[in-house]
Formats: sequence, structure tokens, C-alpha cells
Amino acid sequence: MREKKHQLRTEALLRRDARPSSELRLWNQQIQERVVDFLPYLMSCSVALYSPIGNEIATEEIREHALRTGKKLFYPKLTQGDDLNLVAVNSAEEMRLGRYGILEPAGNRVLTEEDREGLIVFVPGVIFDLHGNRLGRGRGWYDRLLKFLGGGPRFAALAYEFQVVENLPAEEWDRKVDHIITERRIIDCGSIPSRSGWVC
Repeated sequence: MREKKHQLRTEALLRRDARPSSELRLWNQQIQERVVDFLPYLMSCSVALYSPIGNEIATEEIREHALRTGKKLFYPKLTQGDDLNLVAVNSAEEMRLGRYGILEPAGNRVLTEEDREGLIVFVPGVIFDLHGNRLGRGRGWYDRLLKFLGGGPRFAALAYEFQVVENLPAEEWDRKVDHIITERRIIDCGSIPSRSGWVC
């Protein structure tokens, strides 16, 4: 299964990197516009974003909207053990280049139990299926983070439509997302229990 995942990841990255930059910019804009109109995001009290690398979906417009509307904002920061902590950010100026050349928070205030109330986590990935399975950057960072956060938060992936397939090979430790947001649609992956009653 590992070889199959590697092949799928490689092919998906080649497809993504072959797209014209003008096309990707337009889709980035459309995806972020969908997010800021997405009811679970609007209802959220806390938002965790990622810093994109390569041609991953941009998140800066979501960041600015979250800050303007008073949501608590978090970004991943690598620990010494190569795991991710979610660390609070109050402005774009608080981000610095991290160990792998990915922007991460300069501060150290990590997500608390209180912050998890009404938390939505946006995750990157290379390829996704309609059931919420994902292949990420290949280091397992987000699989471990999603497992650590458990079943309370909502998890949403940002993807180009061409990154979504019918089925992906999945193992028991792979963590699913609840929604996939593309330039064309919002896919409900059917894995979320009712979370009505979020109060910020």
C-alpha cells in the first residue's frame, strides 16, 4: 500500500505543478471565497490554518477574514520531535520561516482545551477521495495532529477539483476530513456527527 500511495502522490503533484499559474490563482480565490461563506467556518470560534507550500491552496484571505471577525487563529508549529502544535497568531507579522522553510508562528501559546470549543481545522493535501481520505505531504504531520485533536473539531480540506478522486487506499491510522472545499463545490464526506450547539 505504501508504494501505491507514493505513486498516487507523485502523479497528483505532477498534475498540480503542470497547471498554469493563472488558473491556480483564480481557483485559489474561488476556494477561499467559498470558505468565508461556509457555515461551519462562520459558526466557528477558533480556526486553524496552514501555511501553503508549492501550489497548495492559499489561506491568506481566510486568515484576514478570521482576524477581522474576532476568531481565535492558530497555525501549526513543528516541535523538536517533528510533531505539530497549533500555536496562536494575532497577525501575519507573527509568522517566521520554520525548519523546513514553511511559515510558522513565532510565539508559543498553544491551543488549549477551551480553544478546541468550536474549532475548525483546515488541512492541506495532495489528493483526496469522496470519503474524506487524504494523502498529504508524506510526513504524517497532519495524521498525527488530527488524531491528537480527536473528534471534537471539524476538519476541512482545501483542494483543487482535479485533486479529488472516487477512492484512495487508506489504513486504519489515516485520519479523514469532514469536508473538502474545491473551486466547484463543498463535499460533505459523511463522517461528522452532529455538532450543533457551539457557543463562542
